[in-house]
Amino acid sequence: MASSLALPFSPNLRENALLLQPCKAPPLPCSKRRLSLPVRASTSTPPFRIFEPLQAEESSLPSDTVLADPDFYRIGYARSMRVYGVEFREGPGGFGVYASRDVEPRRRARMIMEIPLEMMLTISQKLPWMFFPDIIPIGHPIFDIINSTNPETDWDLRLACLLLYAFDVEGNFWQLYGDFLPGADECTSLLLAQKEDLLELQDSELASKIDEQHCRGLEFWEKNWHSAAPLKIKRLARDPERFIWALSMAQSRSIQMKIRVGALVQDAHMLVPYADMLNHSFQPNCFLHWRFKDRMLEVMINAGQRISKGDEMTINYMSGKKNNMFMERYGFSSPTNPWDVINFSGNSKIHLDSFLSVFNICGLPEEFYHNRHLTNEQDASFVDGAVIAAARTLPVWTDVDMPMVPSIERKAARELQEECHQMLSEFQTTSDQDLQLLESDPEASRTREAAIKYRLHRKLFLGKVIQALEMYQDRILF
Repeated sequence: MASSLALPFSPNLRENALLLQPCKAPPLPCSKRRLSLPVRASTSTPPFRIFEPLQAEESSLPSDTVLADPDFYRIGYARSMRVYGVEFREGPGGFGVYASRDVEPRRRARMIMEIPLEMMLTISQKLPWMFFPDIIPIGHPIFDIINSTNPETDWDLRLACLLLYAFDVEGNFWQLYGDFLPGADECTSLLLAQKEDLLELQDSELASKIDEQHCRGLEFWEKNWHSAAPLKIKRLARDPERFIWALSMAQSRSIQMKIRVGALVQDAHMLVPYADMLNHSFQPNCFLHWRFKDRMLEVMINAGQRISKGDEMTINYMSGKKNNMFMERYGFSSPTNPWDVINFSGNSKIHLDSFLSVFNICGLPEEFYHNRHLTNEQDASFVDGAVIAAARTLPVWTDVDMPMVPSIERKAARELQEECHQMLSEFQTTSDQDLQLLESDPEASRTREAAIKYRLHRKLFLGKVIQALEMYQDRILF
């Protein structure tokens, strides 16, 4: 579902060559072993501050994070991966990417990371299957397993097989990078959840989908990792838990992108090291770009974006998707998802233009945004993604020729509030009880914690809509 690497933004890549020096920072627990990988270093240029510790008084980085193990950088840098002005840090929720310097807004997007194709694991979305790099030799049985999958639906099974195979190839980069991937007990993917954790979702439809996905993975493993399978296949995933973990990595850490390699243009599913450490945001400050000339994936800062030292660098994993989709694939949710939905069953409707005007929401339904320049400080802090989602999901009428009667409009708003209260009453627990559960059980599994947060975020969303309707009744424009 990260000593400091504060590099200058130099257009000359030769000037960005780093001299790897011994680091005094202690290794992180996530690194299972120290590496003795020979590293190509340049001695013709002065060394940059790659592994120097940051001065505390100059840094506004999160206090609950620590810098990534130096080996995390070395294994990528030796293979031509480059980063500029950012650093990787690990906190309670896993890895993240943070700015190590201030970045002033520019008219053009600025690159902060470039990863060569040779470090990735990619497979084409459609037949014939094509891999970049092509690490599977002709006649290897793993190709037969990949070829047996459904071309329309089983992209994640194919990518999981490719990941497991990469772990088995001697000298392959992913043998080293795998040490920094989250283990089964650290991952929030619900494919790794116990049955009782799925019950904590309090969403039977979502729990059923995840259970089906889990059974699908188990059936695939049983079909291909049977007792008669050759040893070169058996050793990739000796138990079903290993395969389910690889499947969760494929689902939660991959991207789908159109890439061009030479004259070939194709849609591909890709596992991109280092870029997969970027966390999600509905208002991201970065995006991904394919540079076909050099076969590089670039992470770019949005044009016009101001970045302060210590800011987290984020991308948008999926645009226009509800929380249940994020939960199903990545194992997390958000109470301020601007695309979440409430399914109202009554006939009550409010006037769309009036609701938007009250909260200074502008744009078309697919591009709603909050115009903060028109609001006071209190409203600016109240209107977030949940209110934007309410503007998209509340039943509305838009007939401009019919004048709005305030009393009828308030009645409709109250009826919608009552339906939201009814939805809240159908949950088995309240928001306060969910918070108490999270606070009282700090040793709970990551999947159980994610499941409780999912239902909590749903309740917080409903509560925000109730508040918004209350404010709307007080401010109806007529």
